[in-house]
Amino acid sequence: MIFAVGFLFQFLIGGLTGIMLATAPFDWQLANSYFVVAHFHYVIVGGILFSIFAAFHYWFPKMTGRMLDETLGKWHFWLFLIGFHLTFDSLHIPGLLGMPRRIYTYEAGRGWESWNMIASIGAIFQSVAVLIFVYNIVRSYMKGMLAGSDPWDAWTLEWATTSPPPEYNFAAVPTVHSRRPLWDIKHSDDPDSKYE
Repeated sequence: MIFAVGFLFQFLIGGLTGIMLATAPFDWQLANSYFVVAHFHYVIVGGILFSIFAAFHYWFPKMTGRMLDETLGKWHFWLFLIGFHLTFDSLHIPGLLGMPRRIYTYEAGRGWESWNMIASIGAIFQSVAVLIFVYNIVRSYMKGMLAGSDPWDAWTLEWATTSPPPEYNFAAVPTVHSRRPLWDIKHSDDPDSKYE
């Protein structure tokens, strides 16, 4: 869930910088600068990659029958979040200072060096976080805690079968009466349940 919340925050910032770049005078000043690079990565990495991490943590038990380690997952999240902001927050500033993109080297003394160093340190944080994620996957796959059929007390039908599911998924096609069919079956005493 923390990756899903992180996605919302990152995508909000990416959207706000996108609105800034949609303003013609602002875009005229910053087109092809590192401000655009920072904005783009807020949308792509902050939006898509955080969502992929969230989905992987959610569906890993369904795919493997084992849970990912929660402590390692939190280390992964916080290191990646800190590294992400060190990298891409700091790249907005050289963009505002006129640092162009798509150039392999720059003259010294333009005030961009320290910002690029901070961005590089952030990339190291992100790399360590991804290594923790890969280690968590391998370790959890080999000897992680057994997940059971529904570790999340979920609403949806993919959790109604075993984890990992059999090849045929369901012996009989389930009948759906609501937008939360599994929850309604498990919690028939809920006043909002479709089952009596």
